[in-house]
Amino acid sequence: MSRPMIRRVIFDLGGVVLRWRPAVLLAQQLPRHTATPQALAQLQAGFFGPDWWDFDRGTVSTVDLADRLVRRLALGVPEVLSVIEAGPEELQPVEATLALMRRLREAGCRLYYLSNMPLPYAEHLERRHDFFRWFEDGVFSSRVQCIKPEPRIFELALERFGCAPQEAVFLDDHPLNVEAARALGLHAVQFRDAAQAEAELQALGVT
Repeated sequence: MSRPMIRRVIFDLGGVVLRWRPAVLLAQQLPRHTATPQALAQLQAGFFGPDWWDFDRGTVSTVDLADRLVRRLALGVPEVLSVIEAGPEELQPVEATLALMRRLREAGCRLYYLSNMPLPYAEHLERRHDFFRWFEDGVFSSRVQCIKPEPRIFELALERFGCAPQEAVFLDDHPLNVEAARALGLHAVQFRDAAQAEAELQALGVT
């Protein structure tokens, strides 16, 4: 029996559709604290850890996040805010992924997004980028107050998109998110670059 054609593709945003380089962001904004690879790695783990996940979840504001990070990382308020406020400009479109999205749309696929994203960033992106019109719908973590890889955010997304797990394929750069999607019955591809993702989509029967 032939495999059913998959025509719904759900994209992660940061690291897939949009550039996201936290180490570069920290090095640009806080050069004094990132002078060695070890210092950069340590700061990245602390800055984009559990406190940031709550920012993604929408349960802390920018001010609250800054307060937490200042106290925990021994940084100044202006230093912390410089990183948080520079984040939206780091999230630039990846042209190869946009080209893939265009090809999928031309082939009749229906596009969606599912992204861990703080609310100020989400609002900035929606205002800034026309490609959001290509998506039929999408879920930002900060608007539903749960984050990947928690199963609930996938369940909410599928309910909102009106599709069963086996009818869609999910693209994400983080292996834990891919594993969580597969555990719920979604087809899932770990994104490394647009060419690799497109080849895997074609192997799944996405046209």
